[in-house]
Amino acid sequence: MTVELLYFDGCPNHEALLPRLLEIVADSGINDQVALRRISDDDAARRERFLGSPTVRVDNHDVEPGAERRTDFGMKCRLYRTAGGLSGQPEEEWIRAALQSATGAGG
Repeated sequence: MTVELLYFDGCPNHEALLPRLLEIVADSGINDQVALRRISDDDAARRERFLGSPTVRVDNHDVEPGAERRTDFGMKCRLYRTAGGLSGQPEEEWIRAALQSATGAGG
């Protein structure tokens, strides 16, 4: 299983998310490391289908439901529409569901 945190330099939300993400991964019983992937420019953002910082992917799938249909790639801070309103971080439930799905799929 591959767990990635995509970001760009200077994003305060990815720095705040990282310890929480590491905790969620560990609590899920997954021993894999979280790979940090810095996105450097607009070309890389389009190539990586980067929807903004921070982006969490499990086995190359964005944890946000419906994200695969989006095409607004670029170097920007990402806002998530969560149950509590707009947030600079994805919902914990989305991360846990993506980890569970990947583990169930033999990840």
